Amino acid sequence: MKMSQGKNERITFKLNGKQYEVEARKNETHDELVARAALKRKEIEDGAMTVNQGTQFGAYAKKYLETYKRNDVGEAMYALYESNLRNHILPYIGHLKIKDIKPINCKEIINARAGHSKSHISKIVQLLNQVFEAAMDDDIIIKNPARNLQLPAKAKDGTGRAITDHEREYSLKVAETHKAGVWVKTMLYTGMRPGETAALQFRHIDFKARTITVEQARESKTDNIAGPKSMAGKRVLPIREILLPDLFSHCEGKNGDPWGYVFTQETTGNRHTKTSMYHLWCSFKRELNIAMGCRVYRSQLIPPFPVAEDLIAYCFRHTFASDMAAAGVPVAAMKMLMGHEDVSTTMRYTHKTDELFENARGLLDKFSRPGKQMGKNEEGKFNMFIQN
Repeated sequence: MKMSQGKNERITFKLNGKQYEVEARKNETHDELVARAALKRKEIEDGAMTVNQGTQFGAYAKKYLETYKRNDVGEAMYALYESNLRNHILPYIGHLKIKDIKPINCKEIINARAGHSKSHISKIVQLLNQVFEAAMDDDIIIKNPARNLQLPAKAKDGTGRAITDHEREYSLKVAETHKAGVWVKTMLYTGMRPGETAALQFRHIDFKARTITVEQARESKTDNIAGPKSMAGKRVLPIREILLPDLFSHCEGKNGDPWGYVFTQETTGNRHTKTSMYHLWCSFKRELNIAMGCRVYRSQLIPPFPVAEDLIAYCFRHTFASDMAAAGVPVAAMKMLMGHEDVSTTMRYTHKTDELFENARGLLDKFSRPGKQMGKNEEGKFNMFIQN
């Protein structure tokens, strides 16, 4: 085997007159690359899967997921990849040889999903592109037939959106007294996913550094705690000045156990499940409706409801992204703080990360609307805490 080092380390080897190349993945060590190259050579020698012009798309796509996604994404995300492949792609082109697939075959797949959300269809397009790009790397094809796919005109926008200024005003007002208040503010001011807040433990919060480390999340299908959706989901977030007083007060006196959960069910003290967090959100949304003028009769809300039906907890994450854009946070820093898998080249340079992180914190604090400030007693407690 021959090694090539530099920006993108790779290993090449010849077998049966054909040259193969294995390139290092993001964050992969040299030893891991060597081991993966050796495994690929053994698979080819053992005939685990012969990759050539006659390879069928179905067999290759399944092998692609196992090789490139199994250890790189969380279980929930991997299950989504498998579901999209099995239910929406393989019925159309699974039986075809990769070299015989044309753009029209790929467009047929996308047209069949017309009427579904843009997010759903985009994930299918992304998977098609990833598989075909890998096939190009394996010299099976020279062009990617899914490269220029356009979403159907009938694709829906979905429910993901930022909150309006009116919704923000009343959400923050209700958050001052509602049991879900600090949870809502944490999503709004950090961009954390609801499932990530469910898995947040006291050990993840560093008040001295004013940071939150995201390294796990609640899985939506099983309610188990596992890694985030992707490697990019593991990230460090700044605790902004506007969030600091509330988060510190919420955690004060409760963080004796570093492995304890920050947000728990009020009645049991256990960490939140998908169901309990949904009920928490419904409770908050009910109070939001009342605060915005909804009438109440015998504890029942009387239509019309002032709060839009599509306002969900996830909207606070979208709002965080919108706030970063409005504050002038660089795109590279936005992708880092949102934990998106598609990170720009800038993010690969570790000496830039701290600079982007602190710049993002400063811009966000400068952009923050007037909020709750620490009183003298709170400030004294906090200063004593970080000095110890």
